[in-house]
Amino acid sequence: MSVTESVQSVESTTAPRGKDRYTISEVAALTGLTAHTLRWYERIGLMPHVDRSHTGQRRFTERDLGWLAFVGKLRLTGMPVADMVRYAELVREGDHTHAERRALLESTRSDVVRRIAELQSALAVLDLKIDHYGTICGGVSP
Repeated sequence: MSVTESVQSVESTTAPRGKDRYTISEVAALTGLTAHTLRWYERIGLMPHVDRSHTGQRRFTERDLGWLAFVGKLRLTGMPVADMVRYAELVREGDHTHAERRALLESTRSDVVRRIAELQSALAVLDLKIDHYGTICGGVSP
C-alpha cells in the first residue's frame, strides 16, 4: 500500500473489526478518547453526524473510527482545533474543496517540519551534555 493509499485509508475508513456499529464506550475503548471528548468533537463539528439507535444512543461506524484515527494524526501534528474543524467542514462540503484542504495540510506540514528541526537541535544539545557528563563521570551512568 502506498503512502497516499494509507493516508486516504486513515481518513476514510479502518480495517474491519467484525462489525459496523459501535457504542460511544466501545469507541472510547478502541481510540483512547473519552466519551466526553467524542461528544465534544461531535458538538464542535469535528465529527461528522453520528447515527443514533432507536433509543438515541450514538452508533459509530468503521468510517467514523477511520476519521477519528485521522483526527488523532492531526492532533499529533499540533494542528489547532479550529483548523481541524475547518478541515472537517471542507470534507463535508465536497470534492470542490480539495485545494483548500491541501493548503491547510501543507501549512500544518510546514509547522511540523519546523518543529522537528527545533527538536533535532534540542536533541543535539542534550547529546552534547550527556557526552560531557559521561566524560566527567568516567563513562559511568547514574
